[in-house]
Amino acid sequence: MAKQLTLLLVNADHIERQTVIRTLQKLNVFQIIELSDTQAALQLLKQQAVDLVISGLNVGKIDGWRFSRMIRSGLLKTPKNTPIVLIPPTYCERIAETTARSYSIDAVLPLERHDVLPQVLANVLSTHLQKSSRLNLLLLEHNEKKAADIVDHLALSFTTNHVISANTALSEFLQNDYAIVLLDATSTRAETTKELVANILQHKPSQAIVTIIDNQDADYAEQLLLLGVTDFVRSPYNLSLLSKVCDHAARREDFMVSYAEFANKVEQLSRSEQSYKELFSAHQRILLHLNTVVLELDAKGTIRFINPAWEQLTGYKLKSTLSTQLCDYVLPEYLPKLHQIVEEILAGAHSSTFELQIKHDSGTAVWVECRFQLIKNKTSTTTITATIDNIHERKEAELQLRHLALHDTLTGLHNRYYFDQQLNLFCQQAKLQHDIEHALIYIDLDHFKIINDSKGHQQGDIVLQEVAQLFGEHISQEHLIFRIGGDEFAVLLKNKSLLEAHMMAESICSAIESHRFHSEEASYTISCSIGLTQITQTNCDPNECLKQSDIALYIAKNLGRNLVHCYSKEDDKNSTLQTGLEWGHSVREALKNNQLELHYQPIWDFKNNTIAYYETLLRLIIDDKLIYPNQFIPALELLNDTYLMDQSVIRESIRAVAMHPELHQISLNLSAQSFLDERLMPHIQTCLRDFQVPAHCIIFEITESASINNLAATQAMIKQLNQLGCHFSIDDFGTGFSTFSYLKQLPAQHVKIDGSFVRDMLNDPIDLALVKAVNDISHSLDKCSVAEYVENKEIFEALKEIGVDYGQGYFISRPLPIEQLKLALETILSLKTAC
Repeated sequence: MAKQLTLLLVNADHIERQTVIRTLQKLNVFQIIELSDTQAALQLLKQQAVDLVISGLNVGKIDGWRFSRMIRSGLLKTPKNTPIVLIPPTYCERIAETTARSYSIDAVLPLERHDVLPQVLANVLSTHLQKSSRLNLLLLEHNEKKAADIVDHLALSFTTNHVISANTALSEFLQNDYAIVLLDATSTRAETTKELVANILQHKPSQAIVTIIDNQDADYAEQLLLLGVTDFVRSPYNLSLLSKVCDHAARREDFMVSYAEFANKVEQLSRSEQSYKELFSAHQRILLHLNTVVLELDAKGTIRFINPAWEQLTGYKLKSTLSTQLCDYVLPEYLPKLHQIVEEILAGAHSSTFELQIKHDSGTAVWVECRFQLIKNKTSTTTITATIDNIHERKEAELQLRHLALHDTLTGLHNRYYFDQQLNLFCQQAKLQHDIEHALIYIDLDHFKIINDSKGHQQGDIVLQEVAQLFGEHISQEHLIFRIGGDEFAVLLKNKSLLEAHMMAESICSAIESHRFHSEEASYTISCSIGLTQITQTNCDPNECLKQSDIALYIAKNLGRNLVHCYSKEDDKNSTLQTGLEWGHSVREALKNNQLELHYQPIWDFKNNTIAYYETLLRLIIDDKLIYPNQFIPALELLNDTYLMDQSVIRESIRAVAMHPELHQISLNLSAQSFLDERLMPHIQTCLRDFQVPAHCIIFEITESASINNLAATQAMIKQLNQLGCHFSIDDFGTGFSTFSYLKQLPAQHVKIDGSFVRDMLNDPIDLALVKAVNDISHSLDKCSVAEYVENKEIFEALKEIGVDYGQGYFISRPLPIEQLKLALETILSLKTAC
């Protein structure tokens, strides 16, 4: 029997746990670990990995949503991509679907529908994918120097394909999926740019597009926005601002809900539910007509009595069966187990149950469940009674579920879930034996999107099936072939050197290129790109091997496609990623060792001509050099560790307020990751208590985009902060052209107008209008407005005249360490009060 999958079931309600267990234990697929709360579950997952997690919602102090977030953090022994299914008592589908995506939960199923849990688990296990953290970006930029700077700056967030002409850009867009298209319109004719945008949006109306335009061309910007462009930046631009705008634009779909798609989803689920009900009803009718076979055996296993249900089960007549041995009807491989159980029953065992296959008169085998019990009468005659139930359909479903758990339903190849298991196994083998060499091949079909778009997904599926068949013909059975997802495949080659693996990869390339794929109208050819890396004793980390093969594949595509590239540490193409990871570890060590320096920038009160409060800004000291946030925050985000940064800043800032009376009130920036971390509120309370600082002295800031991303959670956290006595501010408001409607839902005291609008408001009427609009709406909602980037006296005076409450920028003061700030306060106050 195949190895059972380890399933962790976490639910506080004993009855609900038993409902799930009864639903699954008949399948005999899972080894179930049953726990009643998430804290116990986390202790377990710190020690061992599991194959699947099913959790309730109210499961202790850490609810099901946050428990899932802990698994996805990668801090536990179980892999961060372990499949997770949430089973609440009841749920609202729309909210559950959105929230599940935010928390990376694979499926949500109400307890009342536990009967379809096997199908849900089969689907989760067969389709679970680990998505790349980098998004695809298409860049149209004529200037090679500008393009190189953009590609380098965006490398940690985007995989960039650079082209230099509008025709090439449209061709690449039609052949590949891109999260965002970035167009430099400053060196392209306006009509050409507008035509390109129209063609792109005609093909994909939801495509995110960002354009770079001339600084003063407000009319052109308006035309592009009306045409459907998502956002724009003005030249000359700041690369950090460009990165922020691109990131917001690429993920805008995460902030929107399509009612049409939702209605379609509801209809699909309704049809699926009806299908499940019909299937369940059919099974029930079948079960009602099944009869149990009842037998009596003597001590030697001879059949002395049998009921008519035997004929229906086996096809053998009752008369011919009586006085024969039960073992005559059992398949040979189950005979040892049958003899053992009969001996145990005769020795005094009360009863015993096990599954086996018996012979049918037609020559087929039937799965049955046998129950044996010993009966002794007054004459001491030993009788064994047995009941036999037909479980053939159930066993077939179990085998189907096992297959679905490990195979891709379209191609029949192994799936991503099984790939992760086997990659770990290959790496463990290589780690233990120095003379073992394995290889990982990562394959992506070139221009497959064209087939799906021009011929339809049905034809695309046929191509994938033919490709899978080609793999089987050119790769021997000792090696493992997987469909990772979409048009991506992987092969694990056992005991192959790098040269042998390269030759096999080349043969795969040739086989696909030379094969002709046929449709109803014509035949055509495709090609593939392959990334290759070796698994040895010195290179046996599964995540690293997968990353290496992905990088090698990326390089193969950039070198022209239809070729094989072997990963090498000298690959120039992955230097940015490698540097980012190494730098991230250095930054993390600096934070752990408290190698930080806080600077404070005054926020000016226009109405009272004084300093309202100070914004706290973090600097790190690494190798005796002062490192600024734009240098280390991307690296921390790459490692998913911004909470460590925020934790350090909160502690040291509150300590500074306690030590320096000049800091009568400060503001602190929080990352989106930390803001929703359950550890945040207790940490803030502890720091305020330890340093005896009043809560009203602290203002917390979070960016607009992070607020929108999880509005309900943001509301809850702000409410807790306000109840504690702290204040709250929305930072960078206006970026991405978000609406004002959600402001009234957030109980924040301050709204920061994004500096990209303030900086050029005197030259750009659109920026000026936006500044005024944010200021007016803030006041109408009883919130204070704060303008960033107050860089000169003219902007300072204009903001004061508009009626903005507070200002921040170099004209008021640069951020300074506390000792320098103390010395500069008199000068800052005297210069600004004179304005």
